Amino acid sequence: MARTATVHRATSETDVTVVLDLDSASHEPPATGHGFLDHMLDALARHARVGLSVKARGDLHIEPHHLVEDVGITLGQALTQALGDRRGIERYGSAFVPMDETLAHVVLDLSGRAHLAFEPEKLDVWGDAGGLTHYHLREFLRGLCNHAGVTLHVRLLAGREAHHVIEAVVKAFARALRDAVRLTSDELASTKGVL
Repeated sequence: MARTATVHRATSETDVTVVLDLDSASHEPPATGHGFLDHMLDALARHARVGLSVKARGDLHIEPHHLVEDVGITLGQALTQALGDRRGIERYGSAFVPMDETLAHVVLDLSGRAHLAFEPEKLDVWGDAGGLTHYHLREFLRGLCNHAGVTLHVRLLAGREAHHVIEAVVKAFARALRDAVRLTSDELASTKGVL
């Protein structure tokens, strides 16, 4: 069965379409109208090794918050659809990713339960990356977790510069996701019998 999904979300603030294929590494350049967000979505697709298309527009004349959050929400909805009943997936993933002075650690569980523990907000992260801060990253991940039923722990072991922090976290998330979505059995990875 194909593990794919197409989700469209339109609000008064944004219009987002996500196409996701968990079993294909073929993706197209994201087009959100925000250069750094596109860069991060491209990194996510490449490091998760998934097929991903994101077309979006939003009220960037206000600030990137609505666009970033709604892309996370829509991607979370697509991930839920593509995973189906989650039978056979590895379920858990973990990755460390360095980027110069930065070291990020991400651990996730495709448990069906949403939780985000986001350590970078407790630390002194400097600046922004094309107008995106680590707080925007938090909202992206929160939207994704809430709509995909992901338990996600993000730890920043070193680093303060926003560009490197955001990029290292996104790449670590992608690599952890790559492991978690792998089909490794015919069983459901839960003693409850449901995820």
